[in-house]
Amino acid sequence: MSVTKTVLNSIQISLDETYHHIDGKPLYNARFQRVMSFHYPPGYAPVEKDEKSYFIDIKGELVFERQFKKAFGFYGGIATVADERGFFHIDVQGQDIYQKRYAWAGNYQEGVCVVRDDGYFHIDQKGNPLYSPKYLYVGDYKYGIAVVINDSGLSTHIDKQGKLIHGQYFEELDVYHKGFAIAKDSQGYFHIDKQGKEIYHARYAKLEPFYNGQAVAVTHEGIKIIISESGLVSQTIDSQKICQSSL
Repeated sequence: MSVTKTVLNSIQISLDETYHHIDGKPLYNARFQRVMSFHYPPGYAPVEKDEKSYFIDIKGELVFERQFKKAFGFYGGIATVADERGFFHIDVQGQDIYQKRYAWAGNYQEGVCVVRDDGYFHIDQKGNPLYSPKYLYVGDYKYGIAVVINDSGLSTHIDKQGKLIHGQYFEELDVYHKGFAIAKDSQGYFHIDKQGKEIYHARYAKLEPFYNGQAVAVTHEGIKIIISESGLVSQTIDSQKICQSSL
């Protein structure tokens, strides 16, 4: 079986997470303590066995001899691993892409990655920091914008040069999706635009991203509704009516 993205997308993890299969047929005879997903490229999956982590191909065979304390999937041909010195990243040959070790490292997204030593920040594919400040926390980039939390515990957005997108700070903040991000102030959750401005005045107890122009929100009274991008309520979701209609 040749390794293609289509083949890898058809591979599933067993319910007990000890092997991979396609339509219930195991890909190999081996069993592991835990397996994770295959990612393309290069078509390898991280597995755990005997307290060691390493990578296998779709035949269940090791792709290189090197083993780690922890190993995670390849993203863009780079995988996050950890040894006794800390977290770092390797290429598809199992070689370090830089020498430094971190207290924690995420996965590469949009060509950059979150890492932590005495603070959180982003590095490029050579391991170089994208900017000088370090934060209480930073998230993955999406469309070139990431959420960061400063020393005051407030959140804002930065670009890949570390520059502020809008310079507004919130109690909580999410990444942009369909041009809007969910923010939270002392009154509750709401959506903001790329300028960091609210797109309506209402505040909610819970809020979801927009999906084709509408978003699910929960009022402070516990009523679940659907709102438009202008903040208008287009529908009230009545769970009692839904339950009665299903009887």
